[in-house]
Amino acid sequence: MNNQTRRDLLKASLASSVALAAGPKAWIRSSRPAIEARPRIPHKPGDRMKLGLVTYLWGQDWDLPTLIANCKKTGFKGVELRVDHAHKVSPRLTAAERKAVKKLFTRNKIILVGMGCNWDFHHTDPAKVAANIEGAKAWVKLSCDCGGSGVKVKPNALPKGVPVAKTCEQIGNALNVVGKYAAEYKQEIRVEVHGGGTSDLPVIKQIFDHVTQPNVGVCWNCNPQDLQGKGLEYNFNLVKKRFAATVHTREFNIGDYPYQKLIDLFVAMDYKGWILLEARTKPKDRIAAMIEQRQTFEKRVKNAQGNVI
Repeated sequence: MNNQTRRDLLKASLASSVALAAGPKAWIRSSRPAIEARPRIPHKPGDRMKLGLVTYLWGQDWDLPTLIANCKKTGFKGVELRVDHAHKVSPRLTAAERKAVKKLFTRNKIILVGMGCNWDFHHTDPAKVAANIEGAKAWVKLSCDCGGSGVKVKPNALPKGVPVAKTCEQIGNALNVVGKYAAEYKQEIRVEVHGGGTSDLPVIKQIFDHVTQPNVGVCWNCNPQDLQGKGLEYNFNLVKKRFAATVHTREFNIGDYPYQKLIDLFVAMDYKGWILLEARTKPKDRIAAMIEQRQTFEKRVKNAQGNVI
């Protein structure tokens, strides 16, 4: 036996002695052969998009336990709670009630995406704008307490007789105030593309030219205006660098909105946020309708992935 072999044997014997001294479990671990790491499953663009529900209209009359149960039943992973609906989650809740809401979502493994509010900041009356800023702040705190991650607000109009540039700057400045407050609670402000004039994507872009808070983003809303001007892709690209973590859609298989093209664009950018169904029909069986919408969404995502992979 040469010197190298003796040294190898000595090292092996010493390692076994140390393992035995540490106990039988340690010795078993030291005796196991190395296990090769499992190969990583390749990530597909769009895999991290999640489907959720806005309580308008399909969930507006469900109390919170029913709403959560129906999301679980249909494969929806989260929900945005629109104000004044039967879930009754509002700033009137006590601290204990807010904890109970958070616990209910956590226990059922459904995500509270956030709160859907109607606070807007285009008004010519400064007192009205200031009041709406304070109103939005109350819902930011509520979302945080209940386990949500953000609050939806909206621009709602371009007042007559006021230069568009001035209104856009005013809205942007108000969003910065709300956004700064929301950042203290680790919340996002989601600006829904909504309202007369303010549903035009070039106007949204103009508003966001004044938004400096990084936690304020655009909530795409699937409006007819998305297709105007130079078309869907151009308008999408105008604001895609400022997308929030939520998108609002209507039913994926009703009407003439080009949902496959929209999903193609989100998959191509590997969007990681929530696609939230804000349904506007009134089906007799909402559970069956939700399942159908989930299946349609999954099919559209798969089709889009086939185009980019």
